Amino acid sequence: MLEGKKILLGISGGIAAYKSMFLIRLFKKAGAEVRVVATESAMWFVTRVTIESLSQNKVYDKVFGEENDYTTEHISLTDWGDIFVVAPATANIIGKYANGIADDALSTSLIAFDKKVFMAPAMNCKMYENFAFQRNLAYLKEQQVEIIEPASGYLACGYEGKGRMEEPEEIFEVIKSYFSQNSDFKGKKILITAGPTYENIDPVRFIGNYSSGKMGFALAEELARRGAEVKLVAGPVNLVVENTSIERADVTNAEEMYNFCMKLFPDMDAAVLTAAVSDFKPRTQHPVKMKSSDKSLHIELIPNPDILASLGKMKIPLQILAGFALETDNERENARKKLDKKNLDFIVLNSLKDKGAGFGTDTNKITILDNKNQVSGFELKSKKQVAGDIADKLKTFFEK
Repeated sequence: MLEGKKILLGISGGIAAYKSMFLIRLFKKAGAEVRVVATESAMWFVTRVTIESLSQNKVYDKVFGEENDYTTEHISLTDWGDIFVVAPATANIIGKYANGIADDALSTSLIAFDKKVFMAPAMNCKMYENFAFQRNLAYLKEQQVEIIEPASGYLACGYEGKGRMEEPEEIFEVIKSYFSQNSDFKGKKILITAGPTYENIDPVRFIGNYSSGKMGFALAEELARRGAEVKLVAGPVNLVVENTSIERADVTNAEEMYNFCMKLFPDMDAAVLTAAVSDFKPRTQHPVKMKSSDKSLHIELIPNPDILASLGKMKIPLQILAGFALETDNERENARKKLDKKNLDFIVLNSLKDKGAGFGTDTNKITILDNKNQVSGFELKSKKQVAGDIADKLKTFFEK
């Protein structure tokens, strides 16, 4: 599973640095390429000769070292690596990373890295329990940095408690599992819709909603990370796509989104429609700005095409279709009706009654209902984490 993978291994200055030598060996035996980025303190615990012999690559431990291939080696290394594993990760390097400090080879490389980061903390148990360190650790978890929790036991300082770096074999299994998961949706074509739609009244006014598109974009990124070929149809949002493999189409109104979806869906293995599509649009769209007046304004609204229902009608047995339901009352009952009426495989329910869920937030709290009468509830999480839960649910339909 690690054949040909490119792993950056960060080593910071702790006694557990010797364990990283075993980790390099495990990665290399599994077929991965390994390049080591170390702090100067780390080099007190392990030697350059050992690291370079095991990794078969030069160590990068000085930002401006004479032996560096480039003056911007921290950038070229981060472009090269698929993942970054920091083991051991001291309180110092974790604090630097959490607070955006880049003052040595390892911290500079971490700040420049924009892919998956794993950290295996190692320190005295009192340092591990310190409030400032725990705050930094919690923040990194919120940013999707994967923390490989330290073990409890006898520590080099003579204390006994939590803070001992996890064993190399366990860290290796975490990384192997990540790359295995990374191919969950390999070969699958998945359509995602995201954001609001705007229905023009005149050239400067529209009917819309508060959807930010964050949930749909997070799901598109998660599925692409796990190997899917993602087509993203986005309403008017101020978001950018990070994964360059995602094919994005931008639309403004419901009819444009409908046309894209109807065109793309027949070639898709699945579609998850997260967009908050306007149900209605003005019958008449004025070609020039309407002037203000002290008279009442009456706008006749007509229905927009129902994208989810239309895809449900054309769905073939091997395709998976899922939608979202944002409800304010009778939440599960209304979501179940939508699931059945629109021929969905599962539906993701949001309730505006849940604090931190709904439009514009970075968090969400969902319940997933499926066509087998299974109901799964989840706690309030970041939308990136929620995207993982939705992707896991989608995966179960492909496994049947």
